[in-house]
Amino acid sequence: MRLATVDLVVRYPSTTRLALDGVTMEARDGCLTAVLGPNGSGKSTLLKAILGTVPVRSGRALVDRKEISAWSRRELAREVGVVPQTETIAFPITSREMVAMGRYPYLGAWSSERDVDRRAVAAAMDACDVADLAERDITTLSGGELQRVRIARALAQEPRALVLDEPTASLDIRHEMAILELLRASADRGMNVLLITHGVDLAARFADELLLLADGRVAASGSPETVLRAEVLERVYRWPIAVSVDPTSGTPHVTPRRAPPAKDPDNAR
Repeated sequence: MRLATVDLVVRYPSTTRLALDGVTMEARDGCLTAVLGPNGSGKSTLLKAILGTVPVRSGRALVDRKEISAWSRRELAREVGVVPQTETIAFPITSREMVAMGRYPYLGAWSSERDVDRRAVAAAMDACDVADLAERDITTLSGGELQRVRIARALAQEPRALVLDEPTASLDIRHEMAILELLRASADRGMNVLLITHGVDLAARFADELLLLADGRVAASGSPETVLRAEVLERVYRWPIAVSVDPTSGTPHVTPRRAPPAKDPDNAR
């Protein structure tokens, strides 16, 4: 299940600035790809374009080598699980009912759950450590608990690709690491995992490939060692940065430096 874009250009209505400007990228089976970049760099727009939820001005968005426009929403939902950054739930439901929504692409409008659906829901809830929340109304969950339920819903689809926008937002250290370990294991089993994250160091530890965006363009792509270089990051984030090697993981470790002190205009003369 290959996810790719070719010279992708996106511009939102009533704006002159391009949200994406000629972005070419690829995410492959068995690979965890992390998309990084400052706020407003086009990360979420890229995921939306790949999924066909924003209009593309030019270029191509491909899912399994097929144009996104050629996929029906039901077909796409069977192949790609999605965890958006935010969503609104308009009615009260339990955590288990929310996870079970992941089975909708396999069920008709009036179909009842089958054994295979119940097994998929249970496995997804166990994987995300939310089985004990099954009967809780989602309005009573903490931000981190709700995020884990949302990820379980995507896993219940049993997709070939998983696309996530800031999946560890609001999570404590234990559950952040557990989710990233889960995503890493999913990729190791052959799934295509594509995620947006601001966690540069964790991306370096868990991802096979990084895509660094800046102002809607690709600033760098490749392995963490290739992308996470001080001169590249300083240009993209516009802040002094040091890059070292994490002694525990052996991956790049990014440290923002203190801003240089402002010059005293009286002493500058």
